[in-house]
Amino acid sequence: MKFARHMTANGPRVAVHDDAGDLVDLATDRQLPQLLAEDGLLVDMGGAALRRRAVVTAEADARLLAPLDPPTVRDFSTFPEHTAGIVKLSDSNAVVPHEFWEIPTFYFSNPYAITGPYDDVPVPPGCVQFDFELEVAAVVGRAGRDLSVDEAEDHIAGYVILNDFSARDIQFHEMRLRLGPAKGKDTATALGALFVTADELADRRRGSSFDLRMRVSVNGELLGDDSLHNMAWSFGALAAYASRGTWIRPGDLLGSGTCQGGCLAELWGRYGLGFHSPLQPGDEVRTEVELLGETRNRIVAGPKARDIRPWQA
Repeated sequence: MKFARHMTANGPRVAVHDDAGDLVDLATDRQLPQLLAEDGLLVDMGGAALRRRAVVTAEADARLLAPLDPPTVRDFSTFPEHTAGIVKLSDSNAVVPHEFWEIPTFYFSNPYAITGPYDDVPVPPGCVQFDFELEVAAVVGRAGRDLSVDEAEDHIAGYVILNDFSARDIQFHEMRLRLGPAKGKDTATALGALFVTADELADRRRGSSFDLRMRVSVNGELLGDDSLHNMAWSFGALAAYASRGTWIRPGDLLGSGTCQGGCLAELWGRYGLGFHSPLQPGDEVRTEVELLGETRNRIVAGPKARDIRPWQA
């Protein structure tokens, strides 16, 4: 099944996406993480909603929101060709580090930065190298700890498009302290309108992931085109690593990391900073992933950075 969330007079409401493209509200005000926390509840309520069709909204008339507000966001790095390009930003002779093949590393991103699929995205304060990152995120549906890869696969409820907007100049500055990224990733993480249950993708499984075409364009110009199956680590491996020594819980997001050609920083590493300008107010970024839908976000001016200085005696 496919689910969406839209704003109603009574607040955000989860709805099942029917074959005609309409949104059929579930008979509950519970949100996606709560619905996922009880095995089978989301699908059962989706089926009941489709039978009763009590409240139906045409998608064109809906104010679509991100499908969920995740309690945590872990963003991984799993596409070796993306990594091969981005490391060349600092050294033209650099290659994929061997650690890439040892652990599916991730950083924690900001759940408060979750942005809707069609919302405006402000340029972060002080940023002059604003960037996009095309990814897919797995959504955890069942709590677990210290899981094997096979066990962890069963804890994934479904998938959603993720666009991790990035303030590159801020990110690279702060990471010189060997921490982060922090403010470089803190303003906007756009999610696609659809949460698609894992069974919907079963017949597209290939290798470690799924054979789904991924595309990103700016102002109609195609800049990145890849397939999700080019991940070197499976989503099950990501969930297993995330659960090592701790808990993953319903609604947690596990980002795939950026696909090949899925961000400007990689393209700058391959072709130079003149290849394409950073995102500017007025630009529209569109991502598309087969079966998962799209995002379309317009870049707008953000606030100026306010002065912060260290304490001086």
